[in-house]
Amino acid sequence: MTEEIIIAGFGGQGVLSMGKILAYSGIMQDKEVSWMPSYGPVSDERVCSPILNAFDTAVILNQQSLDKFEDKVKPGGYLLYDPNGITHKPTRKDIHIYSIEGAQLASDMGNSKVFNMIILGAFLKLRPIIDNKNVEEGLRHSLPERAHKLIPLNMQAVQVGMDNVKAEN
Repeated sequence: MTEEIIIAGFGGQGVLSMGKILAYSGIMQDKEVSWMPSYGPVSDERVCSPILNAFDTAVILNQQSLDKFEDKVKPGGYLLYDPNGITHKPTRKDIHIYSIEGAQLASDMGNSKVFNMIILGAFLKLRPIIDNKNVEEGLRHSLPERAHKLIPLNMQAVQVGMDNVKAEN
């Protein structure tokens, strides 16, 4: 099984960290993994890159990303979004659409930095491609050792995401 995923949002939302943790978690589970972080090149001309043009799943964290990537989800695919800051909700009828109030849930947990792990948990509830024990190992490999004390909080956030994702259609 291959799962082609895009995680898109603003800088500071933990998008790159989420992708890195997911990639390391996949490696811990003996999966083949390719992780291609992109900061969004700027040019007067078309920018060529090895980035995919269609996705099984899109994890969307802002309106600009929703506008750009909603149409790139393959029919029958999944779109997961945080409605915070979204002014025009997804409209497609040929994909599975889910929401997770990640920003609010992170605030409820008292730590906005676990936002991305809540989103990751919601994604893994919908697409259980990685076991939680491997997410924990992925965290251990991707976080600096001084941050390992935060792994239990991050795993709690993963569970919060799993418990609170909602179907939109």
